[in-house]
Amino acid sequence: LLLSCSSDREQYAPVEGRIMTRWASELSPGNCWKEYPRPQLVRKEWKDLNGLWNYAVVHSEEGADPSAWTPSEVTSWDGKILVPFAIESALSGVGRHVGDSCRLVYERSFSVSPKWEGRRILLHFDAVDWAASVSVNGKVATTHTGGYVPFCADVSDLLVPGENTLRVEVYDATDDNTQPRGKQVSSPRGIWYTSVTGIWQSVWVEPVPEDRIESYYTECSLADGVLYVFPEVEGDGELTVTLREGGRGWAADTGKPGKKISEAKVSDGRADLKAGEVRPWSPENPYLYALEFTLRKDGKVVDRALGYAAFREISISTDEKGLQRLALNGEPLFQYGPLDQGWWPDGLYTAPCDEALRFDIVKTREFGYNMIRKHIKVEPSRWYAWCDRLGVLVWQDMPSITDHRFQKWDQNTPYGGTEWDAPAEVRKTYYKEWGEIISHLRTFPSIVTWVPFNEAWAQFETSTVVNFTRAQDPTRLINAASGGNFFAEVGDILDSHHYPDPKMRLWADTLVNVLGEYGGIGLAVEGHLWQPDRNWGYVQYKSGDEVFETYAAYAEQLKGEIARGCSAAVYTQTTDVEIEVNGLMTYDRKVVKMDASRLREVNLGVICSMKNQQL
Repeated sequence: LLLSCSSDREQYAPVEGRIMTRWASELSPGNCWKEYPRPQLVRKEWKDLNGLWNYAVVHSEEGADPSAWTPSEVTSWDGKILVPFAIESALSGVGRHVGDSCRLVYERSFSVSPKWEGRRILLHFDAVDWAASVSVNGKVATTHTGGYVPFCADVSDLLVPGENTLRVEVYDATDDNTQPRGKQVSSPRGIWYTSVTGIWQSVWVEPVPEDRIESYYTECSLADGVLYVFPEVEGDGELTVTLREGGRGWAADTGKPGKKISEAKVSDGRADLKAGEVRPWSPENPYLYALEFTLRKDGKVVDRALGYAAFREISISTDEKGLQRLALNGEPLFQYGPLDQGWWPDGLYTAPCDEALRFDIVKTREFGYNMIRKHIKVEPSRWYAWCDRLGVLVWQDMPSITDHRFQKWDQNTPYGGTEWDAPAEVRKTYYKEWGEIISHLRTFPSIVTWVPFNEAWAQFETSTVVNFTRAQDPTRLINAASGGNFFAEVGDILDSHHYPDPKMRLWADTLVNVLGEYGGIGLAVEGHLWQPDRNWGYVQYKSGDEVFETYAAYAEQLKGEIARGCSAAVYTQTTDVEIEVNGLMTYDRKVVKMDASRLREVNLGVICSMKNQQL
């Protein structure tokens, strides 16, 4: 049952014994993730269902197909869990491993406003890892597999007046199955981290009309000054899209988008909006245009929603030496940023709050970087929207199916490995989830590169995967396999990894050459460690000054690689993660390990070096 605020406080406490971010002390069931979760398509009315839910872990042998499950019998609840934090996390209030022989069952009650009567009620889950069955008042509303994308159900016909019972059952085998799971493992070690089971992003409901806009994505032509909007509409009606002045905020920040620039009706699935004098989006000027969607039927407005877009083109150019370079809006730009794992000591996959989610991006910009490689994880929509707003280019990885177990690696020959002969079930799951991830994320202009594979971890039929990725989104570049080890001359980018110093291992004349990982300079900061007696980095030092001296020396070496043709680089990494201590910041985000102003000066010098070498 829903609890009062005072009762919430009495029944919730984070798990003790772990390091915490500064935001953890401010968290309570009453203020847990109350921000609107879908900033790229905003309606006025909605209700979040985050907070304390009942939970139980029950034995089950029914496997990973939620459509075949028998509802679990729960005779008593194990306690309360704070949604949307995974059960293994400290902030969930539980801190418990589930495993592949059990299911995690959630339950709570909720009501909807009488003012919503006559409209359809959509129940949204922004991410649940991995297989889920959702029921309302004892009837199944939907099932879903995949831990990284939103899904929803129309529950209108299942609701009753007053309180309704919502139950969610989840199965997550983590590394005991061939499902995409990034760096999660059942037994954390080294570069492999604690498993994440169940709801880990927001749960919410909204009232919508029968005929409505469902989603959209955009493309643009800078030369013609035209924004192309591709909306998806449920039902019928005449949809008009209005382009308005924006700025560095989201169109929906105030609910009052700026002055109208142009307007067009959707024809053949597309609206063409003329911008006139275009303001291109870039890290230096992340200008966002406001979009307003108005759906009419029989002359009456039946749905209205707000979104945003940007004029941004990512491409490849050839410099005066004949080297392939990454270009933004037609101009060569060296892309430089950290490997961002997106993990938190208290929330694991889930940041403690929106301010914390924004914090890492703000620090990345303050450190002088212009790019983030989001490493084998997908973030909540608000993370990408903050990148859009703050001006950060994003390389988006596909969460790996597995680690080294299916890696065909030749240690003696760079990129001399072979592809994995993946079973049909694995290929089917991969294409389903990668396609859903691209479809979900292509709305965000900050994303400029897709990365289907990392370091040959379960790398299979690379050429086919690249063609699949291109078919889903032909407007962005493809880094087929960051770090190899099997090299197929497909996609747009050849990506080398080298630790600790920056060194390109292989070059390709027909592709853009980048250094997808290097660095890993370690510094263990006492009082800010996941495990005080177990920590490591690729190299380790005892002071921030030593770390900076090595970092600066690597930066000078990197400039030499840039002169030879390297067009982007990724430094490992944004923060420490569990027993890894090679972050720019500690895992709890309380300590920046180097002088931030000196770090920024070095990084800006790296980015500018490519431009200077082309003068």
